[in-house]
Amino acid sequence: MPDEQSEQPAPPGSGTPRAEARRKPDSRGRAGRRRARRRRRHTVARVLGITTVVLAMVTGLSVVFLYRSLNGDLTVEDLDEQLGADRPAARTIDDPGKPLNILVMGDDTREGAGNAIDQEAGGGSDTTILFHLSADRENAYGVSIPRDSLVDRPECYTDDGDTIPAEEGVMWNAAYSVGGPACTMRQFEQLTGVRLDNYVVVDFQGFQDMVDAIDGVEVCIPEDISDPAHGINIPAGTREIEGKEALNYVRARYTLGDGSDIGRIKRQQAFIAAMAKKVVSGNVLARPDRVVGFLKAAIGSLTTDFENLWDIGRVGYSFQHIGLDNIKFITVPFQYSEVDPGRVEWLPEAQRVWDRVANDEPLSRRLQDGVITAGNVPGTGGGSSTGPSGSPSGSPSSSPSAGPEDEERTEQLEAAGLCT
Repeated sequence: MPDEQSEQPAPPGSGTPRAEARRKPDSRGRAGRRRARRRRRHTVARVLGITTVVLAMVTGLSVVFLYRSLNGDLTVEDLDEQLGADRPAARTIDDPGKPLNILVMGDDTREGAGNAIDQEAGGGSDTTILFHLSADRENAYGVSIPRDSLVDRPECYTDDGDTIPAEEGVMWNAAYSVGGPACTMRQFEQLTGVRLDNYVVVDFQGFQDMVDAIDGVEVCIPEDISDPAHGINIPAGTREIEGKEALNYVRARYTLGDGSDIGRIKRQQAFIAAMAKKVVSGNVLARPDRVVGFLKAAIGSLTTDFENLWDIGRVGYSFQHIGLDNIKFITVPFQYSEVDPGRVEWLPEAQRVWDRVANDEPLSRRLQDGVITAGNVPGTGGGSSTGPSGSPSGSPSSSPSAGPEDEERTEQLEAAGLCT
């Protein structure tokens, strides 16, 4: 609100001609005798010490109260001490910005409001995605890590200083079960050579709230999903889903596609890509009130080492300038294990992915096999989106010259239970 000592300038035409004349500058450019004093602007920059498009429309003390309220609901846990002294070196660059590597983990806990979705015990993590944002914010990609990956888990450390012994040939998601997010992060850094900047853990309720905050996400379901054992029943069709139905869709596995965890991963990638598309193209990021609403919906269900809401919002705003076609999702290169059926093993090409992440390089064309972009979500229309070769990356059937790569992509989508 304005300074109590300042005067509100009269609107044009409201005063007498003589009064209007007194307000005009004289021939030497000096202002008239009646001037309104400069009003103090209680902006976010003044109150919080930042200027940002994300919150630029919300001014005054209300921002302080809102910021503190949401910040108070954010669970912040710094896990650096549990990651050990042998972490990969942090990359130093001369660019004004810096690349970001954020490990996102889904918490399968059934504890807490909205998480008791079935009769299972939960307590693990079946979803791990590494998000890399380039320093110039011109591209971003997510790399999904199958929970069934066989790895040699390193020693992990608890918050009270105890050591969790290393173990060879165990599933990727075992780290979360024995040591929580810190053990999964240490496992990631030691196996990939990539240093993490931040992490985010989101539970079932947080996922639902984020989807609901943008009024649902469009999906294309080729056939009815019926899994009575897990209480999942979703009819086929293309439409926007939200709430528990959206959660059930990304959790579904056994009665959709080939029933594998790999198929579920691809559906999750397609869903997140569609979600990113709606947030970016729907002008959510350009509207501070919508950004706050989106963050408010999930903030109570997140655990992270981001220090405050502003840091999270700043990362989210970065996606507005990247472009939908440059937000990509892949799965770490793998093969099915011959020694342990049902499990997977990383291929040598996996290290090429991690090297590109560590060096802040975009994905090569070879590494983009099966890529899904936010600009062209399978089955929901892609407009002018292009694939790695620069040609349309939508449904192969839409092109009369569909080749072996298109046929392979179609097979991958069908195996994942996605529309082609």
